[in-house]
Amino acid sequence: MTQRLAGFLAAAFVSLTLPAQAGTYSATQHPIVLAHGLLGWDTAAGIDYWYGITRDLQSNGAKVYTTKVSAVNSSEVRGEQLVQQVQTILAITGASKVNLIGHSQGNQSVRYAAAVIPNQVASVTSVSGTTGGSPVADLIAGVAPAGSVSNALLDGVVSAVGKLIDLFSGSPGLPASGNAVLTSLTTTGAANFNRNFPAGVPTTRCGQGAAEVNGVRYYSWSGTGLITSGFDVSDYFMAATSLAFGKAPNDGLVGQCDSHLGQVIRSDYALNHLDTINHFFGVTGRVDPVALYRQHANRLKLAGL
Repeated sequence: MTQRLAGFLAAAFVSLTLPAQAGTYSATQHPIVLAHGLLGWDTAAGIDYWYGITRDLQSNGAKVYTTKVSAVNSSEVRGEQLVQQVQTILAITGASKVNLIGHSQGNQSVRYAAAVIPNQVASVTSVSGTTGGSPVADLIAGVAPAGSVSNALLDGVVSAVGKLIDLFSGSPGLPASGNAVLTSLTTTGAANFNRNFPAGVPTTRCGQGAAEVNGVRYYSWSGTGLITSGFDVSDYFMAATSLAFGKAPNDGLVGQCDSHLGQVIRSDYALNHLDTINHFFGVTGRVDPVALYRQHANRLKLAGL
């Protein structure tokens, strides 16, 4: 690893130190590493992607690390970036393994890492993950087919937005590709990824996958809410994108069944795709997503993870 890459990796995540009076409810044996989704960040302009989640886990005894990979790129590129950061975290902390939690496209990132370095991963948890891809991506790919002018324009705009997010989150220079991420998130692209990284993927439609593969435990949860709070402006965007699913239950960007991975804790919470990371700024309706992460950390703790 070059000195430049080592410096980048060391700066690519934020370590949260436990306060002196922390509780122990979420004190997992291994550190928790959070992997963001498409157009994601760790902290940008003072705004946390995992809004209030890292702090709550911290206050309940967990050691938490947030990571930053390309906001816009293929699942394989992002997964390799995550692998490098996980290894840096292990080197710095002296821990032997980590518990990976990925939101949205972070589903593929954490699964990639578990496949490449299984001996360094205790568990993988997918939150609103794109295991089966997204009809929204299929719709966009149909409107802007490869080789078309509209595709070139879309690639340019999405790539530029991704680079801007990376810049504001303190990670300029990360590679960005709108076409690569679009391909990864279509149902066909997801199926290709699943063939290469099948651990935890259900073998029946809307079923559960293997709960443990190569010593790594697999979990998932997601929601089927859309407008969960009339005060959250992003709810209306989720309601609009949900039209791509027809009558199938979904969270606005991912279908209920397509979110399943490993042991499905629950896939019908009254939460939409953005609610599951506690945005828009904690306005999420009657279900508290922060509590779900806290409870899941306790689940991992009780499992000896």
